Amino acid sequence: MAQPIEVHYWPTPNGHKVTIALEEMGLPYEIVPVNIGRGDQFKPEFLAISPNNRMPAIVDPDGPGGQPISVFESGAILQYLGRKTGQFYGADERGRVAVEEWLMWQMANFGPNSGQANHFRNYAPAVTRDQRHLAYGANRYSNEVHRLYGVLEKRLAGRDYLAGDYSIADMATAPWASAWPVLGIHLDEFPNVKAWHERVLARDAVKRALARGDHLRRGPGLQASGKEAEEARRVLFGQRAR
Repeated sequence: MAQPIEVHYWPTPNGHKVTIALEEMGLPYEIVPVNIGRGDQFKPEFLAISPNNRMPAIVDPDGPGGQPISVFESGAILQYLGRKTGQFYGADERGRVAVEEWLMWQMANFGPNSGQANHFRNYAPAVTRDQRHLAYGANRYSNEVHRLYGVLEKRLAGRDYLAGDYSIADMATAPWASAWPVLGIHLDEFPNVKAWHERVLARDAVKRALARGDHLRRGPGLQASGKEAEEARRVLFGQRAR
């Protein structure tokens, strides 16, 4: 039996991408929690495999040539797993190009802008910042996310999935699309996106992957009051070069 892949993970959209892919591809894996609210991402043993101090990262004991390999950045992990298994990465070069286009769209656009919109809408400390600056940031990123949902809506017109067949591009994008309630997005405005999102989340492998992280959701959320939530916000939002 193959040794399990180590998944250094926390239950966020970027973490979910990797567990979804592993479940879909039928690869054995074990989760190594990286509690990003407590600063686990700065530990030397994690930085050795993820120098950008961001999860997820994986360690595959059965890498190229049968030797272990570590991979960081969620998009690179999905591409690696797609190549390793020959699954969900396009049947030919045209198919692979389409998958990569939409995977990179998620990595460069949909995910980062959703994250910024969420920050300015829900976490920016209004009591200590110029309200005009806060409004500008929230509006800027909320508008961009709305535009990106429109791009997704057009792409999914007449398609079940982003690149034809279900692929790692859908696995990468669907967890971020689940953030719509905190982004000021109404999915009824984007019926193609809504149908696609429901289609992806209804898959058994996706359900299993999302359930794997439930036990890690302990303690107060970032929007809560109290010392623990305040420390988590400091760790996540106050990072500078070390």
